Amino acid sequence: MAADNASSWRAWLLTDAPHSRLQARLSTMYTGWLAFRSNRLAMVGLGILLLLILVAAFAPYVAPDSPFSQNLSNRLQPLGAEGHVLGTDSLGRDILSRIIWGARITLVIVALVAVIAAPIGLLVGTVAGYFGGWLDAVLMRITDIFLAFPRLVLALAFVAALGTGIENAIIAISITAWPPYARIARAETLTIRHQDFISAIRLQGAGPIRIITRHIWPLCISSLIVRVTLDMAGIILAAAGLGFLGMGAQPPAPEWGAMISEGRRFILDYWWVAAVPGFAIFLVSLGFNLLGDGLRDVLDPKDAK
Repeated sequence: MAADNASSWRAWLLTDAPHSRLQARLSTMYTGWLAFRSNRLAMVGLGILLLLILVAAFAPYVAPDSPFSQNLSNRLQPLGAEGHVLGTDSLGRDILSRIIWGARITLVIVALVAVIAAPIGLLVGTVAGYFGGWLDAVLMRITDIFLAFPRLVLALAFVAALGTGIENAIIAISITAWPPYARIARAETLTIRHQDFISAIRLQGAGPIRIITRHIWPLCISSLIVRVTLDMAGIILAAAGLGFLGMGAQPPAPEWGAMISEGRRFILDYWWVAAVPGFAIFLVSLGFNLLGDGLRDVLDPKDAK
């Protein structure tokens, strides 16, 4: 009976002639999921991301110790010593616990930067592409100015002006992250604004704001999602770079970049203090890149290799 229900649902989702808008949307989502699931590397990336979310959500329950508790008599213990799976740092703090709690900081940075930078880029790009003329020239020249500087260098300049701290680091990274999204949104808008359906909507009396928000934005979202996902690795590295330089999260926060900065003093004799958070950054960045590649194949197949 359950198998029959599953097969009927599958047939309903895979029909070539949907009977409602809801069925058409669910069919598109299910087809996309089947295509995504067939990409093994993308599933690996999704698994890494889900693991990161679960570890961050249940950090108080899965962390073996407090990330802040110090024990100088137990400092710089190797992997597996005294019950510390990943060893301890220079203050005797359990590295595994700090990695687990640091996952929360990483997720907060990634989520807030995506929430701030992506809408700004989408708005700037669609407005520039739809209206064109002098407004397009002004907005794109501003975008070019931001793109002319390396992201980390520009973020350092903004953090120096705003002050150190995780909040200012998020603002600085967001300010430097939006220009690529604006470029993508503008390119998509330039190909859409002269389409027949946009002309028909305009003849029905729709204004520019409604056309942009109701008809152009939904068509730009898929490309934007792919680019945001692929940019997550760069955002994590920028945040870690700021933390490494002491301009991001401040001690004793268990931020991975700051942990690498602390461990660099012992890199020759106690390599795990810096190598473990470095591997965490590598693993999460790899997961986002693999996930982004899979989403690109599903949401933006014209760019798939």
